[in-house]
Amino acid sequence: MKNTLLIACAGLALSLPARADSLPLPADAPPSFKAECGGCHLPFPPALLTAPDWKRVMARLDRHYGDNASLDETTRREIEGFLVRHAATRSRLSGAGDPPRLTRTEWFLREHRKVPDGIWRDARVKSASNCAACHTRAEAGSFREREIVLPGAGKRERD
Repeated sequence: MKNTLLIACAGLALSLPARADSLPLPADAPPSFKAECGGCHLPFPPALLTAPDWKRVMARLDRHYGDNASLDETTRREIEGFLVRHAATRSRLSGAGDPPRLTRTEWFLREHRKVPDGIWRDARVKSASNCAACHTRAEAGSFREREIVLPGAGKRERD
């Protein structure tokens, strides 16, 4: 019984996303993911949305947040499979809207609640989905607070 409980807990821990301040891309990220998604924006870590959300995003690439990001079917399936395999399992990471937006998840809103409104309007930021504008190591999957530099405001003050 003790071993069964230990195995169950270990399995649960493995199904949860890594700490939110460290979300490197999984090692099996297909080159198409980095090339296609990273061609326009930071290739977001799959653990930032749930599998159903990623499926909705990938089903409507012709209307991808105001752009046409259509892909050939083979590439689309490859990227969707990768995103779904590594998606979040917790509903607090479920995106709101259609298409779902990681910037509307409970987690994102809580983590960014103290960001001044002026930062979001800054020309260097442009959008809440532009992680790299403030997170200096976002490309490496690091979102640690000590690495945040707010445009025009310098290093983020600790709470």
